[in-house]
Parts: sequence; structure tokens; C-alpha cells
Amino acid sequence: MRAPRAHACGAALGFLGDLLLGDPRRGHPVAAFGRAAGAAERRLWRDRRDSGAAYTALCVAGAVAAATALSRAARAADHRTNSTGTVAVGHGPASVALTAGVTWTVLGGAGLVREARAVGAALEAGELAAARRRLPHLCGRDPQALDADGIARAVVESVAENTSDAVVGALVWGALAGVPGMAGFRAVNTLDAMVGHRSPRHLRFGWASARLDDVAGWPGARLTAVLAALAGPDPRGALRAWRTDAHRHPSPNAGPVEAAFAGALGVRLGGTLSYGGRTEHRPVLNSPGRAVETGDIARAAHLSRRVGVLALAVTAAGRLAAGAAYSQYSRVRGRRKGTS
Repeated sequence: MRAPRAHACGAALGFLGDLLLGDPRRGHPVAAFGRAAGAAERRLWRDRRDSGAAYTALCVAGAVAAATALSRAARAADHRTNSTGTVAVGHGPASVALTAGVTWTVLGGAGLVREARAVGAALEAGELAAARRRLPHLCGRDPQALDADGIARAVVESVAENTSDAVVGALVWGALAGVPGMAGFRAVNTLDAMVGHRSPRHLRFGWASARLDDVAGWPGARLTAVLAALAGPDPRGALRAWRTDAHRHPSPNAGPVEAAFAGALGVRLGGTLSYGGRTEHRPVLNSPGRAVETGDIARAAHLSRRVGVLALAVTAAGRLAAGAAYSQYSRVRGRRKGTS
């Protein structure tokens, strides 16, 4: 099996694993990384940007190095199990299995949809207190400051943003850089969640993690916005909201994604919100839309699912096309050398 096909097969298996099984229940590698990063923060924290940059580099490099070592071990296993000894790099079952396992580990689409629907079910049942208890599983909003419609809006915004962070971004980096790319992206995204916010402790120390997350999330966010427009019920509305409102959002990546989801679903997102007692006034996205209602949670979850499936198809096709182009280039270059 050629390397691009092996990656595409492994990514599809990992995506299916996330869809059917959700996150690993025990020994989750992302949780282990978070614990290690937390321990490193306690040792390395200084109220300075350079200290935060060193911390970010150490954590991300460690995750990428571990993933690279696993990839090399899988390639070596593929060579050993081939009787002819001619298996090319990354072409065998061990590489497929590793890609599938890492994809399953880094994706969070099933958990995202499950938590969103749980909040939606509580709101549909009129159990506002239960919905408030579940909301922190999705986002860092202060649930006590929100009524039912405010919780619904928070859920839809979280579903939109995390479709990019927890699904599409990882698939994009897997297509670009294989298993190390997926591991590195998830490490960056986890560090941003841990230290990238604007609390007094992390304003300077977390600056590097937040900026690196902006860079790493850029391609996935744009692909998410495109796919939301294609898969949503109102493609023109999604593109219009993305074009007119995304740049007004304080996040360069959440802006396009939330605007596209808002336009696709015909709702308004943004506005006043509260994080840990701190109030923020964000611009309204898709102002012609209506206010978010409880029923929009299920619509957003369905759109997230469709975007994830399309992202898998697009990234796998891109990896296959790049591999085919490289193979053709190598053949042409070989023929030219043979005739020179």
C-alpha cells in the first residue's frame, strides 16, 4: 500500500473510531500530555514572554518527537513483516494502524456533538440548572450568567469553533505532515487551552502558545468555513457573513468559522459574554439572522458532523493527489537522469 493511501486509510479508520467510540476512556494521550505540560508549567513559569516561548517550544517539540519516533518504529515494523524487504516507507499495516490510532486520539468530534446534544436535551426538557452544569464541558463561559437562549448561543459558538479545533485542523495537519503533524497540532491546541487565555498569570507567559495556535489553526479554520458554507442550508448566507463579519471577531480563526456557521444556520452569534467574571462585548456575526434558539443546537451539531466528513474526504483526496504528483515527478526526473 502506497504511503498516501496508507495515510488516507488510517485517517478514515481513526475518524470512524472517533465516530463510533468517542474519546478513549482510559489512558488518553492528550490528557497525559496535558498533565506533563502542567508539570512543566509549574517548573518553568515566569511572568515573561520568553519563558512562555521556551515552554511552548519544549512541549510541542516533545510531542512531535514522540510521534516521529512512533512513525519510524511503525515503518521499521512494516519492513520487517514484508518477506521481500521492499516495502516503501510508511506503506504497511503498522503505519496504517498508527495513523488510525493517532487520528482517533486527536479527534474530538464525537465528544463535541455528544456534549452539545446533552445541553440541548436539558434545555428542551426545561432543566436550566442541568444545562448550566453541562455547559463547562464545552466552553469556559460563566453558565450562571446565561439564560436558556444564552446557553444555546454559547453551545452553537462552541460547536462551530471546536469543529475547526477538534476535527478539521487535525485532519489538515495530518494530510500535511502525517502523524507528527497531527500530534503537533493537538499539542499546540492543548497548550492554548491551558495557558493561552488572558488571565493575569498567563497574559505574558501564554502569549507564544496563543500566537502559535493562531498560526497552526489558520488553514483548518478556513477549510472549516468553506465546508460549512458548502454543507449548510444557506451557502450564500455563510459566505456573506464570513466576508462581512469574520474580521471583526477578536480571534483570527474563530471569526471565519463562527461567522460561516452563523450565516449557514441563519442565526446571530457574538455579542456580550462572560468568562470567569470578566465581561466581553464581541461584535455580532450575521446581524440579519435571528436569535439562537434551543433547536439550533441540534442543527449546529448536524452541520458539524457533515463538515467533519467532508474534511476527511478533502484532506484524504489532497494527500492522495500530492502523492500521485510526487510519484509522477520522480518518474519524470528518473527518466531524464537515465537519458542524460
